[in-house]
Amino acid sequence: MTGRPSSVRNKSQQVDRNTLTNSASAADDHAFAAELARGAGAILLGLRAEVDAAGDLVDTAAFKDLGDARAQAWLADALAAGRPDDSVLSEEAADDPARLDADRVWIIDPLDGTREFAEKTDGRWRTDFAVHVALWQRGPGLTAGAVALPARDRVYATDSTPESSAASAAAAVLAGDRPLRIAASRSRPPAFVAALAERDDIELVPMGSAGVKVVSVVDGTVDAYLHAGGQYEWDSAAPVAVATAAGLVCTRLDGSPLVYNRANPWLPDLFVSHPALQAHVHGLLTTVVTPDKEGTQS
Repeated sequence: MTGRPSSVRNKSQQVDRNTLTNSASAADDHAFAAELARGAGAILLGLRAEVDAAGDLVDTAAFKDLGDARAQAWLADALAAGRPDDSVLSEEAADDPARLDADRVWIIDPLDGTREFAEKTDGRWRTDFAVHVALWQRGPGLTAGAVALPARDRVYATDSTPESSAASAAAAVLAGDRPLRIAASRSRPPAFVAALAERDDIELVPMGSAGVKVVSVVDGTVDAYLHAGGQYEWDSAAPVAVATAAGLVCTRLDGSPLVYNRANPWLPDLFVSHPALQAHVHGLLTTVVTPDKEGTQS
């Protein structure tokens, strides 16, 4: 997708924001998170549709930026209308230090996987991008969240995603009947994950977007997601909220808890698996060199 700058118009912004925000006052936080993620996803799909109608004449870099900006603007407006007293931490907005004293903070990534959003393979748009919406509350931490996969017409939410049914799959791995499947970046899996993949009992499954990787553990497409090299809170908050609600284990690589709404929103690493595989995967990690606890911030 190359060519002249995007001629995409603003009409995709006209998803019925009033309908969403009018219902938000009565909706619980789980449902509101799901509607936010779904609504931002509709914005992104609308932008793609306009590119298709224009004959693919779009600058890819500008299209990525446009997706980020439009989804951010829509979510900011919807949150301001539906939860005006809450704070927000977003990848696409300036950080307001007041959130550190707030009791409720929405942690959002309006477009997780900008590369995948703007890319076509064999003439078809890629589907492995996501929208992340999570709510952090003082005391309990992450209490609600949703991950939308707009191009797959799926929304995983903390009140509607069934408990993971991966127990039988875990048993097959532990019995040695099939390899452990680990979600990994297509082009740059962490070095320690690549080292694990040299084993006969490990299979890397390439995919984009942190949200897609985590929900792929939830739905059983893979058995684990192991990440190092750094992410920010908005990269994992909503996926972790959904995965935890589904009964999965979500921690740092060393097993320590994930902590959100910190002054520095950097999170060096992430571990997600079915509980039945937690000890097995940690055992495998002892066979390779993993990053130090603090990681490296880029």
